[in-house]
Amino acid sequence: MKNIYSAGIITYIKKDSQIEYLLLHYLGGHWDFPKGKLEPGESKLDAAIRELHEETGLTAEIHPNFEVSYTYNFKDRLKQPISKTVYFYVGQVTDRTVVLSYEHEGFRWLDYEQALYQLTYENAKGVLAKADMYLRNRYGNSFE
Repeated sequence: MKNIYSAGIITYIKKDSQIEYLLLHYLGGHWDFPKGKLEPGESKLDAAIRELHEETGLTAEIHPNFEVSYTYNFKDRLKQPISKTVYFYVGQVTDRTVVLSYEHEGFRWLDYEQALYQLTYENAKGVLAKADMYLRNRYGNSFE
């Protein structure tokens, strides 16, 4: 089985003592976080930072104590089995201005409950729950 690795950033901004998360609307119709494949010789974190910038134009301050991942299996166009592992970091931005790449047709800044509802995949919802819990432990419920 072929293995593929991707990395992304759960991107957030503080607004009025609340946190809003950035979700991207992919051309395939699903909603997810900014992420993409690791390039040869690239670290997971470097790939996540690069992908965030390529897909949104944003640069985030990464929290060094947060990394989560999930793995799932699927078949490619040739019906070959693939195992894909996606690593996520948490990063704060101070600017809400998003410049979308050609891979996306929209974006939204949403609070936790809205983002949880908007995300398409259960794996992504689980990652968001872990990130939100991490941020609540770090900042408290007011996020000030």
